Amino acid sequence: MWLNELYHDVIKHKELIRVIQTIFITEQRYRQQVSFPVMYEMRHFDVYGAPIVSNQGRLKGIALVLHDITELKKLEQIRKDFVANVSHELKTPVTSIKGFTETLLDGAMESKELRVKFLNIINKESDRLQRLIYDLLELSRIEKDIFQLQWRDVELASISEDVDQLLTEKASEKEIKLEFDIDDDCKFEGDPERVKQIMINLVHNAITYTSNAGKVKVIATNHGDTIDLTVSDTGVGISEEALPRIFERFYRVDPARSRHSGGTGLGLAIVKHLVEAHEGKISVDSELGKGTTFTITFNRQREEES
Repeated sequence: MWLNELYHDVIKHKELIRVIQTIFITEQRYRQQVSFPVMYEMRHFDVYGAPIVSNQGRLKGIALVLHDITELKKLEQIRKDFVANVSHELKTPVTSIKGFTETLLDGAMESKELRVKFLNIINKESDRLQRLIYDLLELSRIEKDIFQLQWRDVELASISEDVDQLLTEKASEKEIKLEFDIDDDCKFEGDPERVKQIMINLVHNAITYTSNAGKVKVIATNHGDTIDLTVSDTGVGISEEALPRIFERFYRVDPARSRHSGGTGLGLAIVKHLVEAHEGKISVDSELGKGTTFTITFNRQREEES
């Protein structure tokens, strides 16, 4: 508390001082959003100010109320970034589809070679657009409060066989050796379809970022109360600076390569949400040029709800 001191001597934030000065000059209520650092962090406030007037109509002082809206500002920025990213991701395939369609209509369809080439591009971009829309809808469903897992027994050995069948061809195209090493009795409570989705996303990601003739290995280890699932590759790796951001929506370590491979930038965000829904933990260890390892820890038994 400051007594018998001028407000501009004790308040260090210029924007707040200007609010006070405006109320002194106009003698009217005033509202403004201001930002200033608090304990080394920039905070945002909604400031309400009103003059305090005596019964004789004389201005006696000013009352200020500050509402901390920092979290609201962060959410607003996340929403803006999300809209901007979605718009950007949709723009590329839509532009390609429209451009090559117009080229075909302008006469390129008369050439069989060009017709086949452009239709293949249109088909590829349509698939990419479909994947993006699916991932957006999937992430939206997962993030909703009403999202629930279908809890049952999960057998990683069976899921691994399915994932192997699904992705062996993709690995073979790059001569990548895809290995699965699953401990006996790697069973736990969870949603089998969602665990399968987690494994598919991680293995697909590993294959995408591993050079030809590389190696991707999936290991499941029984630790008694927990099960560890690791997906490691001998790929390009992730820099230390990029690691904290890889689970962000639309974040790409290598944007050009990700888009070329048809990635949506949402796979790891989906994985993280699904792991957390299973009450599990996910971590990543990587080194540029040497590869990346994702480790997920699942509880054998579902935690009791309080």
